[in-house]
Amino acid sequence: MKHIIILGDGMADLPVERLGGKTLLQYAHKPMMDQLAREGRCGKLITVPEGFPPGSEVANTAILGYDLNKVYEGRGPLEAASIGYEMADDDFAIRCNIITLAEDKIITHNGGNLETGDARVLIDYLNEKLAKPINKREGCERVKFITGIQYRHLLVIKGGNKHIVCAPPHDHPNEEWRELLVKAEDKAPIEAGRLSAQQTADLINEMILKSQDLLAKHPFNLTRAQKGERQANSIWPWSGGYRPSMETLMQQYPQVKSGTVISAVDLIRGIGHYAGLKIVEVPGATGLANTNYEGKAQAAIEALKHDDFVFVHVEASDEAGHDGDLDLKLKTIEYLDQRLIAPIYKEVEAWDEPVCIAVLPDHLTPVEQRIHVGQPIPFLIWYRGIPADEVQQYDEVSCVSGAYGLLKLDEFMHTLMNIQ
Repeated sequence: MKHIIILGDGMADLPVERLGGKTLLQYAHKPMMDQLAREGRCGKLITVPEGFPPGSEVANTAILGYDLNKVYEGRGPLEAASIGYEMADDDFAIRCNIITLAEDKIITHNGGNLETGDARVLIDYLNEKLAKPINKREGCERVKFITGIQYRHLLVIKGGNKHIVCAPPHDHPNEEWRELLVKAEDKAPIEAGRLSAQQTADLINEMILKSQDLLAKHPFNLTRAQKGERQANSIWPWSGGYRPSMETLMQQYPQVKSGTVISAVDLIRGIGHYAGLKIVEVPGATGLANTNYEGKAQAAIEALKHDDFVFVHVEASDEAGHDGDLDLKLKTIEYLDQRLIAPIYKEVEAWDEPVCIAVLPDHLTPVEQRIHVGQPIPFLIWYRGIPADEVQQYDEVSCVSGAYGLLKLDEFMHTLMNIQ
């Protein structure tokens, strides 16, 4: 039995008054997901352990069966792995958004839908102006920025301390940014060879303030301002940590001999890297609603021909949820259904070797709240010949009565891997 997980990031939602009190999954036209739910078995899943933020770095790692208490180091180190930056033992890597501020508030976490080519110019500029040497004679940098994808980048601080409190910008739209600056944890431990937590917080906050002055004067933002467009006018670091120590999926699950991850997002590629999965890049995969769904579907089909485990991640619904765009989020759900899930199902349904398909989000990104919410998510599991339960359509409400009931964290992966 081969296994494929198809994950629509942030796809789950809460009831929306404009939709007659339905969630987006209840309202959207998604015949493929509904068919798989009707022919398969469903349930709900807790993807966020107690005490952890309801972010994609937490939820996706838990879905893949990892104990967050043992492996969690934040987004930064995972994205470093995807970008190809090999962390040293004394590195502190932290995700670094380029965001939009206006009237002293965070307007958007994505810098006005910043494109990677434009972002690279801004990151190079920030490196030139803000990179700090530890020792000028040795030429070693205390701070450096590394270009990622679109608005998602990396800040590496040599000897930085992870015991700080940061505010994910997507969780604080239209809030005053000064109240959200980095703080040291209470009773943060002192670690040999590293800055203190307070020194790290002060350094990051200093760079946030300096970045605002620098980016406001950059020609890219001056041109945007003339056009009345949102400016990419501040860095915003969050979710940092040290080099993680993770077993591969092959070490955890003997059923997995080889696997592939398909995603446009550095975070998910980084998780896949540490999980021992091959990373497949699909041309035209953007992480937005205009991503190449068909290309991802074909890449997944090809991967299943030679691997026994494939993880396909689609970011589009999460981005639409953060933007508060109801119509677009509905479209992303329908695109996922018809342009990715349906082609995969139609291909593998007739294969001699059976394929088990799981469909789920990682967390809720309610379109009316625009933030991540850590409530249980709905999931479905289908394979040829599976005894169906009573669920007739795939959504947050229907899956409550699914045969799997309520699973927690690594129980999902154990359940999936036991299907042979």
